[in-house]
Amino acid sequence: MIFYPHERMALFIDGANLYSAARGLGFDIDYKRLLDHFRSKGTLIRAFYYTALLEDQEYSPLRPLIDWLDYNGYSVVTKPAKEFTDASGRRRIKGNMDIELAIDALEIADKLDHMIIFSGDGDFRRLVDALQRKGKRVTVVSTMRSQPPMIADELRRQADQYVDLESMREAIGRSHSERPAPPLRNDDDYEYDDDEDEFDNSPARA
Repeated sequence: MIFYPHERMALFIDGANLYSAARGLGFDIDYKRLLDHFRSKGTLIRAFYYTALLEDQEYSPLRPLIDWLDYNGYSVVTKPAKEFTDASGRRRIKGNMDIELAIDALEIADKLDHMIIFSGDGDFRRLVDALQRKGKRVTVVSTMRSQPPMIADELRRQADQYVDLESMREAIGRSHSERPAPPLRNDDDYEYDDDEDEFDNSPARA
């Protein structure tokens, strides 16, 4: 990833999308190392993390991560996830944070030089275009190396830089073998939508 001296940066992390990309590559994100990595490259103004949460759950596996991020330099943006039953009787969960991310990016753009979006969602192409027209440099971080690839071609083409998450493994990653096994949970009644409204309720580590 190319950085310039004295540039002001912000991170915009689509939590579910980044989790899915890292999972597809076989490693976990170490969020402390991620923050330290970008702080070492320039002036990091903000690091936003976006995720949807099921509010009626007695315990959410995401809650420890969200609490850690909140206390350790991230601006966490959440909203309630929506649960519904599809035509086949499967319970699905949707939690799209695209609007929240786009609004925050446009509002803070005038304070920044370089905006780094951790998502492969093609819906962000228009956001990237709008930021570029404001004179901002936009980097997109996702992956083409998972199956299926997580990055939309139109988003990759629009960005000033596309960085494959795999290339950042050594800088911000933690292998699955370095963490304890997650608690078991019963997924028989749930199906998570990985298409456009991506939400993952799996445990993650800071």
